Amino acid sequence: MYLDNGEIRIGIDRGSGGSVFYFSQVKPARNVLNHFDRGRFVQQSYYGDGDGSHWAGKEWRWNPVQGGDYKGSPAKITESTATDNELYTKSTPKHWATGVDIGDSVMEQWIELRAEVAHIHYKFSYAGEHSHQSRHQELPAVFVDYDLPHLVFYRGAKPWTYDALTSKVPQWPNEYETRDEHWAAYVDDTSWGIGVYTPDTEEMTCYRYQGEKGPEGSGCSYLAPIRTLAITSGFELEYDVYLTIGTIEEIRSRFYRLHSTAHSD
Repeated sequence: MYLDNGEIRIGIDRGSGGSVFYFSQVKPARNVLNHFDRGRFVQQSYYGDGDGSHWAGKEWRWNPVQGGDYKGSPAKITESTATDNELYTKSTPKHWATGVDIGDSVMEQWIELRAEVAHIHYKFSYAGEHSHQSRHQELPAVFVDYDLPHLVFYRGAKPWTYDALTSKVPQWPNEYETRDEHWAAYVDDTSWGIGVYTPDTEEMTCYRYQGEKGPEGSGCSYLAPIRTLAITSGFELEYDVYLTIGTIEEIRSRFYRLHSTAHSD
């Protein structure tokens, strides 16, 4: 399913819990996201305590994922609606390592387009009895094309003033950074790419995984804004994410307008 407003086009995979697998300008059309497997989307993913599961030969933990599990089993949508202006899905997440449905958890997602910016509102609800310890939570996980190698963000004492940006090419495995303007972008050598803004979320993790290029290639650039949260019985989390495509100057300017509007009071 897709939304298209003549400026940008976003698509969700109904066979992967409604996860976002496609994001492009309308002209020229180029999907900047990676969807190599069920974990490679823009999607919800959360972490809890060790539970005896294993993934890739190592001990894993409770890990509900919107798209599905590492073996390719898809998470299922339980409800969805679509209008000309909004896509909504409700889904039951899969445990990334074991592939079982995590029936005591619900993932919801609302998507709308505002000019050159896609707005995603996420909600996660947990009705289980186990109270998990605090963990870094991806808000959300974001996987983009390997052809966008440069991670650009602001780290400094003068946020929201157009102060000089930081640029780096992340390595493997995970690295951690602070983004004092709460957004980051992956861009190519011409400073064109995708920006991700999660308000009130300063920290992020990132890496680059070498492999084949393209939306379905094994190579990717990854980032996730993170907060440290404990998922306990009755836990609910709602948050907003904004995506846009353009030059780094265009990306920054759009996110500045969103920040200014939110803080105009």
